[in-house]
Amino acid sequence: MADMTDVKPTGSLAGMPDQTTDKPPVFFVARRTIETPILLALILIAISVLTFMFGTRPFNQSMIDLLVQVILAVGLYTFIGNSGVLSFGHIGFTCLGAYAAAWLTINPIMKSTLLPGLPTWLADANLPYWQAAFVAALFAAAVALVFGKILMRLSGIAASIATFAILAMVHTIYSNWDSVTGGTSSVVGIPIVRTLWPYLIAAILSIFISWAYAISRSGLALRAARDEATAAEASGVDIPRQRLVAFTVSAAIMGLGGAMMAHSVGVVTPDTFYLGLTFTSLSMLVVGGMYSLSGAVIGVVLLSLLIQILRFFEAGVMIGGTKFALYNGLQEIALGVIMIAILAFRPSGLLRNRELSVTRNRVD
Repeated sequence: MADMTDVKPTGSLAGMPDQTTDKPPVFFVARRTIETPILLALILIAISVLTFMFGTRPFNQSMIDLLVQVILAVGLYTFIGNSGVLSFGHIGFTCLGAYAAAWLTINPIMKSTLLPGLPTWLADANLPYWQAAFVAALFAAAVALVFGKILMRLSGIAASIATFAILAMVHTIYSNWDSVTGGTSSVVGIPIVRTLWPYLIAAILSIFISWAYAISRSGLALRAARDEATAAEASGVDIPRQRLVAFTVSAAIMGLGGAMMAHSVGVVTPDTFYLGLTFTSLSMLVVGGMYSLSGAVIGVVLLSLLIQILRFFEAGVMIGGTKFALYNGLQEIALGVIMIAILAFRPSGLLRNRELSVTRNRVD
């Protein structure tokens, strides 16, 4: 059975690359930690194969939703887990990615009617969904890079409030820019991708991108600053710069998740990418463990399974000729109770900020 090793550095600057050497110990760290993303990928592959073989069409859609949520949780972890700064604004980048995918893939004739304010080059664009997803990720990363240059100088609660301001700003702009985003109306006509495998590939890709960043020189330095900011600064770590790198990489992953979400349902609206999705994604990350890549993925899998069970019972179960059904809304209440219980008894998450591993080597 897989063991779980601690992801959080120990000591003042544990896990930070040696500033006296020409190269960071990336290959050494990669060799010791590569099993974590591989194990997580195998878990998602196993669940996807079982869904493909035995699942119904509604269950197939539920699995697609799970894989999309994995991308979002991994994107949140990439910034929150490495920087220690709680972000309430990352779903804004998901919104950017979703609308970018819509602009690039909807039939140009339909766009001329629904979104007359689009520039000509964008109105005429008609890319395959995978190309649009790549562009959407780059677009979200570019926006994060611009805003992050200012916001990443903040720390603590000030930084968290500032990230929420990004979410509110994106939501307000996209809800009122009728000619470009359709305003509060739903933008339809996005090509729907029904097959499971593109979402699986995107989820696995996001896991490996997040892992690659975490073992990079920037990721190691940022985690050192997360645990011992004063010592890290004294060692020459430019904390705002390292946070900006994490902010940009995580925004790209969130943009990818937004694009895949748009193609999973074929419709986007600004309200989809606001408080509800923000707190659902954060809760999944907290349940698994905010400082753990494995926690991000396992938290999504466990909570998604719980949500499906509650939906099943809310729809009603026949027992002895009598239909028993849970009250509507119990799903949200149950999730809230679970969140409170975990924060009370396991504030570091179910995995206690540890990584899945088949060895007992420490990550950092």
